[in-house]
Amino acid sequence: MPIDVEAALASELPARNFSWDEDRVILYQLGLGAGSPPTDPRELSYAYEGDLAVLPSFGTIAASTSMAAIGAARGVDINWALLLHGEQDLEIERPIPPSGEVVSRPRIAHIYDKGRAALMVVEVTSTDRRTGELLFTNRASLFIRGEGGWGGDPGPKAGHQAPSRSPDHIVRSPTLPQQALLYRLSGDKNPLHADPAFAALGGFDRPILHGLCTYGIVCKAAVDAVLGGDPARARRYRARFTGVVFPGETVVTRMWEEEEKVLLEASVEGREGTVLSNAAMWVS
Repeated sequence: MPIDVEAALASELPARNFSWDEDRVILYQLGLGAGSPPTDPRELSYAYEGDLAVLPSFGTIAASTSMAAIGAARGVDINWALLLHGEQDLEIERPIPPSGEVVSRPRIAHIYDKGRAALMVVEVTSTDRRTGELLFTNRASLFIRGEGGWGGDPGPKAGHQAPSRSPDHIVRSPTLPQQALLYRLSGDKNPLHADPAFAALGGFDRPILHGLCTYGIVCKAAVDAVLGGDPARARRYRARFTGVVFPGETVVTRMWEEEEKVLLEASVEGREGTVLSNAAMWVS
């Protein structure tokens, strides 16, 4: 049954609370490969509570439980197996603290007609439960195959293409063979990232790394190389998922500095193609 666009956009979705502490932040950042080498002061700042730095991409974890709420939306009767995570856009209003609690409120913000698919943008605003201040906003673009073709708005074109000139920075981020098993402890228990038999059903010869893990790895590379290890300077981070990473591979992030943002592109060492593209981080 096709998506009922008007009903979906008008749906009121339930809010959810999410709390975290230093241990949860450290676990997330270890899941991105932080802490190597463990004697490096900058790496230790991500993995030790002494003076803990919180990567802005942690905001995707705090909002992830609210994403499931779209299943309760009216007019969204789809085959969930045909859904792909296409893009992630995160706006950070103020630095994420090492511990806290937010109220995350999801809504279906847009539904675009891509011809052979629909593109649903789910927006989740997360406010401090104590003060009511907005901390960050996530926008996940979900590509739903087989649901397009009703003649609707195709949506904006992709931007933030990588320049033709040589990158200003290149960072190699090795992943562990067990990286996905570690990252999944932050909340995404999809068996695609752990169970070889389930991965085979999806056409992969072994489990793949979470897309949001790759997103976080690239975020850390940019914070380290461009922002001097200061996550508080990141204001927004957006990227398109264009390929998969297998645990144990090395992610190579290329960066081009512009006036108010850094353009990003990531690939896997030894393989052609990108795994993250049309990416940018806005900085202060």
